[in-house]
Amino acid sequence: MDHSYIMVAPNGARRGKADHPALPVTLQDTVETAKSCQIAGAQALHLHVRDAKGGHSLDAGRYLEALAELAVQVPAMRVQITTEAAGIFDVAAQFECLAKVRPDWASISVREIARAPKMAQKLYATCAEQGTEVQHILYNTDDIALLRDWQSRGIIHTAPEAKQGSVLFVLGRYSDGQISEPSDLDPFLAALPDASRWMICAFGPQEHACLAAAAQRGGDLRVGFENSLCNSQNFVHETNASSVAALRELLQGNPA
Repeated sequence: MDHSYIMVAPNGARRGKADHPALPVTLQDTVETAKSCQIAGAQALHLHVRDAKGGHSLDAGRYLEALAELAVQVPAMRVQITTEAAGIFDVAAQFECLAKVRPDWASISVREIARAPKMAQKLYATCAEQGTEVQHILYNTDDIALLRDWQSRGIIHTAPEAKQGSVLFVLGRYSDGQISEPSDLDPFLAALPDASRWMICAFGPQEHACLAAAAQRGGDLRVGFENSLCNSQNFVHETNASSVAALRELLQGNPA
């Protein structure tokens, strides 16, 4: 029986209904998606909120509303907020979001925070003080080198109680056509073999194959329409829950 930890990332910052009619944009969409994905086997949700026009948002009020509703509707599902800049927000806006929302869990790209290095220490200290667990988003081995540098200098806290030890390896984000392969994981693990907890996400039709390979090596898994809409045969998943269910079947040795 497979016991992999699965987080669903159902929308991201850039896709909308034009990309897939089942991609959640509104809060109600997100709640219904969370419910169905939990039933399909996801234990966590990577949360993006949208503005009134459906665009990417870091609005604290929208986050607080969404977190409160999800806590009622899917209380057993852990929720992680994103601080993704998406070419829109600066580091000050990312910090403001974290300070106002005070989330239990947030994903933060070291590459993005490095745009304002003087703010980095304050940002990670604030997360430690308010109890926000940080998952560091790493796109390549250069990001790992930056992470290690900031850890050695005390900018990123290394004490276990600070909860800043987990990472997400992003496979295929900057490859041709954003297509990932299972072997893309190798450089990450070689550069950061001592990660206390690591997760991957993967772009393109080999998403599930990459996730299955990571599961075999002890990694946690992030799946969903933020990263891929289709399977290895380029068949478009009906819903995020369909993708989660198909991944579960693959991990249990029963690929569709």
